[in-house]
Amino acid sequence: MSALPQTAAWSVDERELDSTAGTHEKLRFALRYAVLAPSSHNTQPWHFIVDGDSVTLCADRLRALPVVDPFDRELIISCGAALFNLRVALSHFGLAYAITLFPSRLDPDVLAHVQVVPEGYCDAALAPLFPAIRQRVTARELFRDEPLPSGVLQQVVDAADAEGADAVCISSAPGREKVAELVAAADRIQFDDPRFRRELATWIHPRRREDGMPALSAGMTALLDLATPLLASVVRTFDLGGGLAAAHHALAEGSPLLVCLATSTDDMPAWLSAGQALERLLLVAANAGITASYLNQPVEVSALREQLRALLGMDAVPQLVLRVGRAKRPAVHSPRRPLADVVS
Repeated sequence: MSALPQTAAWSVDERELDSTAGTHEKLRFALRYAVLAPSSHNTQPWHFIVDGDSVTLCADRLRALPVVDPFDRELIISCGAALFNLRVALSHFGLAYAITLFPSRLDPDVLAHVQVVPEGYCDAALAPLFPAIRQRVTARELFRDEPLPSGVLQQVVDAADAEGADAVCISSAPGREKVAELVAAADRIQFDDPRFRRELATWIHPRRREDGMPALSAGMTALLDLATPLLASVVRTFDLGGGLAAAHHALAEGSPLLVCLATSTDDMPAWLSAGQALERLLLVAANAGITASYLNQPVEVSALREQLRALLGMDAVPQLVLRVGRAKRPAVHSPRRPLADVVS
């Protein structure tokens, strides 16, 4: 199978939308941009239910990561990122909306209800982020050894703040080194767990076509000097924590900026807010020619999460760790599931 079907979703073009399209058609078209959001292990754990001029965002627990994400924290964050993309697309298409978060007391999987209404909310600051939805990409290689453009740090902080989250920026070499040590320690702890290795192997398997992390395979193959078809089996079978700890330590230490995204509480509403803050931050960065990738390992290990919080002197709760910089070369977009599989 060619690579095209895996990444065709990224070729979505607003010119495909008929100029006479009504609200319903625009809403469904906007979902093609919502699904381009990032997600842990590229699980894409969202489902959208369209009903007339409204759409309901639901968490797809069948795509959960019970080992690395036992409370579905990162799953909800991923859904929050998709919700933010939807908001940006609706704003771009001139559709005002009203959002009700967690509208069902009986079903915690129902995360948000978005209704297109003439008297609804329309944020003029979101529409300029629309082109960045397709530009955003996760870069897994070392960044260029150059400073970030002036003002980027403040833009990152402001983007998170606009969505109710805190972005703590770590740009000094000593600070990056300390975070890099926590990343490496978390790698060793996680890979020491055979359950973690099995779960990761499932999502990097080369036969995955529409989800998972096939882009990760190239980097890990180079690290391990093994043929790609053997990669998932090797990851599942052997403790590779030492090698990956060293590799990720180098990525963290060599990045011009690390960002810890945090929230005041640690519950589902906070996670959904963190996801929206994450995507707003990433789109702002993409508009500035900057990319990012994730070093969430210290947040995924409870003891190290507290160490990270203490290291950064935070009152808030760490939710994500990002490294931010300029990519040396264009990165490959992650594959996407067919829209028919995630929209009903």
